Amino acid sequence: MTDTPIRIVVAGLGNMGRSHALAYHTNPGFEITALVNRSAVDLPDPLAGHAILPSLEDAIAEHQPDAVSINTYSDSHADFAISAMEAGAHVFVEKPLATTVDDARRVVDCAVANDRKLVVGYILRHHPSWIRLIEEARNLGGPYVFRMNLNQQSSGATWQTHKQLMRSTSPIVDCGVHYVDVMCQIVDARPVEVRGMGVRLSDEIDPQMYNYGHLQVLFEDGSVGWYEAAWGPMISETAFFVKDVMSPGGCVSIVMDESAKSDDIDTHTKTQRIRVHRAETGADGRFTTPDALFSMEGEPDHQELCDREQAYFLKAIRDDIDLSRHMEDAIRSLGVCLAADESVRTGNPVKL
Repeated sequence: MTDTPIRIVVAGLGNMGRSHALAYHTNPGFEITALVNRSAVDLPDPLAGHAILPSLEDAIAEHQPDAVSINTYSDSHADFAISAMEAGAHVFVEKPLATTVDDARRVVDCAVANDRKLVVGYILRHHPSWIRLIEEARNLGGPYVFRMNLNQQSSGATWQTHKQLMRSTSPIVDCGVHYVDVMCQIVDARPVEVRGMGVRLSDEIDPQMYNYGHLQVLFEDGSVGWYEAAWGPMISETAFFVKDVMSPGGCVSIVMDESAKSDDIDTHTKTQRIRVHRAETGADGRFTTPDALFSMEGEPDHQELCDREQAYFLKAIRDDIDLSRHMEDAIRSLGVCLAADESVRTGNPVKL
């Protein structure tokens, strides 16, 4: 282990890219050597001293970094990650890892072949409240019913970003990988079948794309789950955030503040309160244990979560953490969401 800072190039300066760049800036274990974006963008003051280069390939050749952070649009993730690792850099890549399972496998195989660390941006894995939710659900025992969604009412610049994202990735793939990953951390069985449906609710997006999607996944042990995602100015703010896990033993639920808004990025990760309900009843048929409501006051905000995620990336590099399971989990959750996308387009369920 060494205290020498990891020299890193950050590619992509949208919402997540800027947040990750700020995390590298404030962590003494990193040194930003270059920022990369296809166009000039306004930067927060801490990053304002860095020039923005237009080409990741040129930035890698010029600076020969120890690591590269890829926060670009999804369809560039695989090629950028592979070129960075073949140049000798460790890689952090935002989710989804790729836009096809074959490309995701190529990226993971490249990491193994080049002995490089590959961390995928599953930010909820670093959130203490989500870790608690997974633990409480596992304690109840399966089989499980997973009910999850994240619908975003968007307008202005955010809707423009969503329309750009939908040129390559549907909402149920882009956001769904997070929540399918949560399901897979709770259930011990493998996913075996996926079904999906979707609707195009706007003439502003490609005729082959849809901005409302719903997936259903069936697991080998009988567990089932659904995930719903939608983007756009027409999306309802009613029940836009549902995170609920049921089992024979009871249920674990996130209870959101009624004033929460779907376009608030902190809302996408904060849990506020976790309710645990146990199903046991006594001789009189009444519940033996009152519901437990855990306050998550003081939980990290979006920037703090990015700081934690990049601290993990640093630790993975310096402590040589085995990321085999992490990488395989990223392929598995992506495979489920892409199967749902296929089901939307064909109208048929997909066997895994």
